[in-house]
This record gives sequence, C-alpha cells and structure tokens, in this order.
Amino acid sequence: MTPAQFEAFNLQFITHTNAKRGYLEGAKLALEGGCKWVQLRMKNASDAEVEEVANELQPLCRQHHAVFLIDDRVDLCKKIGADGVHLGKNDMHPAEAREILGSGFIIGGTCNTMEDVERIAAHVDYIGCGPFRYTTTKQNLAPVLGLEGYKNIIWEMRSKGINTPLVAIGGIEKSDIPSILETGVNGIALSGSILNAEDPAKETQSLLEVIYASPMRAYLGKEL
Repeated sequence: MTPAQFEAFNLQFITHTNAKRGYLEGAKLALEGGCKWVQLRMKNASDAEVEEVANELQPLCRQHHAVFLIDDRVDLCKKIGADGVHLGKNDMHPAEAREILGSGFIIGGTCNTMEDVERIAAHVDYIGCGPFRYTTTKQNLAPVLGLEGYKNIIWEMRSKGINTPLVAIGGIEKSDIPSILETGVNGIALSGSILNAEDPAKETQSLLEVIYASPMRAYLGKEL
C-alpha cells in the first residue's frame, strides 16, 4: 500500500443497508464525513447488481480521494480497476487472487484466529480481524474475540515476525475504539455504527476525531 493508503487504513467503512439507506447512500455519507476507505460488500447480491453499484461508488471514492475495495469479487475488481479486493475465509485464497490481479491491487483477507493469520499473511496487504463482538451485519459469525483476543493475536504475530497491518472489525462502537486501539491494531472497520447513526456523515467525523486522539495514533496505518 502507498503512504496515502496506509493513512486511509485508520477508518474503514463496510457497506450495508438498513430501512433508511442503501449501499450507495451509506457509503456517500461516510465519504462526506471524511472516511477514506470504503469496501463495497453486497454478499447476497448478483454480480450484475454489485457491478452496477460499484460503477457508481468508485467515482465517488475517487472524488473524495478514498480507497475503494470490492468484497469477494476478484474479477470485477480487475474489470473496473478498483483499488483492491477483500476476501473472506470462504472466498478465493489470496494467493490465487494475487496471481489474477498482480501487485498493483490491494488484497485483504479475513481472519479470526492465529492459524488464519498464518494461512494468508504472506499473500495479503492487510488482515481484517474479528469479530470484536456479536454483530447482525454478517452471517455465519465466527467466535467473538474481544480485547483479549486482539491482544493475543497481535502478540503472536509480533513474536513470529508477521508485520501485516491488522484492522479490527465486528460490532465495534465508538466507545470501544480507544481500548481496541490500545491492543495494537492498526485500524478500525465499521458498518452499522455509521450507517445507523442519525447523521452518518457527522458520526464519521466524530469517529475520526476519536481515532486521531488515540495515544496509539502513531501506529495506525503502519505495519505491526
């Protein structure tokens, strides 16, 4: 990742929907609030539906100088020239995605355990690790990690010389952020806490203020 992309890594918005807002509107409001990293996640949508939203969202991300990733769909990422792709544990292995995309794209992967980390760390630019707590925005949820889970994984990563940046995800609320950052993670990924806010753009601004006020600020968006 470039220095600008590392900086954007601090706060990531994962698209979702609720009764008020769709994928595109939620992402647009997060961008207006200052978020510089958006992952388009439409797990149960068709390829055509995802491509339609991606073609509208990518220019918005470019306009806001934000990183734009697509969940799962490697071929679509390459087709439209997105910044990268995020792969879940049951998606394509990152090594195969790297063969398809080459070195010019960001590849992220989901992990829940140290075993997961060791399986993909050599093939990804960052790791999405979670869930922090129970969340309704994802099906087939892995066991929750909590603060101790992050501390243990990061300690093991450091002890084994694995320096891949790690972003915490899953049911995170604003009040959780300072203590999560103290575990040594490099960024925070959010969905519902932004989308479900009364004013998502203002909430995004507030979240960024909390992140930048953290004593761990110097470590955000950096390798472990």
